[in-house]
Amino acid sequence: MFHVGKMSVADFPFAVEATSQVEWNLSEGDFEFALELEPDGCFILVDNTERIGIATTVNYGRIGWFGNLFVIKSHRKKGAGSLLVEHSIDYLQSRNVETVGLYAYEERIPFYQRLGFKLDSEFIVLKGRSFSSPSNASLREFKKADLQTILEFDNSCFGSSRKKLLKPILLDEGNLCYLCADEGRIVGYAVAKVYGEMTEIGPLVCQKSHNGVAMDLLKVLLNKLQDLEVSTYVPEKEAAILDMLKKFGFKESFRVARMFLGRRVTEECISLPESLERG
Repeated sequence: MFHVGKMSVADFPFAVEATSQVEWNLSEGDFEFALELEPDGCFILVDNTERIGIATTVNYGRIGWFGNLFVIKSHRKKGAGSLLVEHSIDYLQSRNVETVGLYAYEERIPFYQRLGFKLDSEFIVLKGRSFSSPSNASLREFKKADLQTILEFDNSCFGSSRKKLLKPILLDEGNLCYLCADEGRIVGYAVAKVYGEMTEIGPLVCQKSHNGVAMDLLKVLLNKLQDLEVSTYVPEKEAAILDMLKKFGFKESFRVARMFLGRRVTEECISLPESLERG
């Protein structure tokens, strides 16, 4: 009999081993961070006493995000995945979340549609290596004094506060963050999260009227990363950004669809996700 419970540290080895089957490259540190962000919103699914699945969520207030969903192969097509998603949605809505977002692999779109999610837009996952290219000298590196201003700017674009996600990322000295300010007001920022020999660019948030700034932010980060392997997630509609990255050797790895349950979130900015599991 299926039962959903809260994920704990004792579940980390199962979560890592299970997701390694689909090459998600998640570590125990990833699940530790998930629990720090949402201690009551990460779940383990058991069948009697056997662990068979996981799900993670993040609550940003008005907006919530559904992240990792995995069920071991022997228990699929038995309602286990639906149970985890529905339990996660119930959790977020009990915390006054109005809209739940997620990124779905293309083959999983019908599954989420059956649960009430609606398609919003397509994102392309790109992988490549850092490169050297001229960028706008007016960009500057993030300082701790910029934290509150970036959080307020991000809130105005995302539609809800991502403080609990962004603060530890921005203050991690191993990561890189650059921003652009116009007359003292931030018009865009971008973060590169460094994991050993690999890095993930995101979030990148920029006012729609400053498309060139978004590309300069990407360039300055890629200049600083010193030949690391890089991945990032770009909306299909951002053709100029996609063309620039492909020009410098980035290749499409796969595509995902952003989907929403509840009122659609209307973006007022150019936006690259922080990650697929956290929005």
